[in-house]
Amino acid sequence: MVIALIVWACIFHTKRKAKAELPPQVRYNLPIEMLYTLVPLVMVSVFFFFTARDSDTLTKVSGNPDVKVKVEAFQWSWRFTTTVEGKTGKPVVGMPVSDYQQGPQLVLPVNSTVEFDLFTDDVIHSFWVPNMIFKRDIIPGIPDDNPGRKFEIKTLDKPGVYAGRCAELCGADHSRMLFSVKLVSQDEFKSYTASNQAGSAQ
Repeated sequence: MVIALIVWACIFHTKRKAKAELPPQVRYNLPIEMLYTLVPLVMVSVFFFFTARDSDTLTKVSGNPDVKVKVEAFQWSWRFTTTVEGKTGKPVVGMPVSDYQQGPQLVLPVNSTVEFDLFTDDVIHSFWVPNMIFKRDIIPGIPDDNPGRKFEIKTLDKPGVYAGRCAELCGADHSRMLFSVKLVSQDEFKSYTASNQAGSAQ
């Protein structure tokens, strides 16, 4: 549309005569200047209201999720530490992956609330699982008690393996910073946590 308007202006408003009259001037036209000011102000105010409202809803944490996961991002992989009913399992740590690998795998139960606590101490990363329709940047230097580090979602109700990745350019091997989330039934998850916690240091 913008290109069409530019072409139209170039064709139909080209100065063809030496004595062509100037187009009507709108400078110092108070009603138009007020319109230019008020319309964007109203638009920004409306956008701000909905953004603030939805941001509070999306970032709200209950404090009592079914599962807590500490996500540690580093150049160029991930470390996941899962806590269930106050018991912390062994961390799942990955290395930068090659084309034929999938990276570390985070196991979670289906249809459950999960609180993610995001941490990094090198550069900005971004935790993203496209199927969960949520992405959050991981920024270094944010203290543990800052609520900006955490978010809570409800997992999908369909078991399966879902791809995840870093969505922030974080260095030379950014493209290899992959992981996956495996959603399993509640019974499978209980078996997994039992075996995962058996050899972990509490």
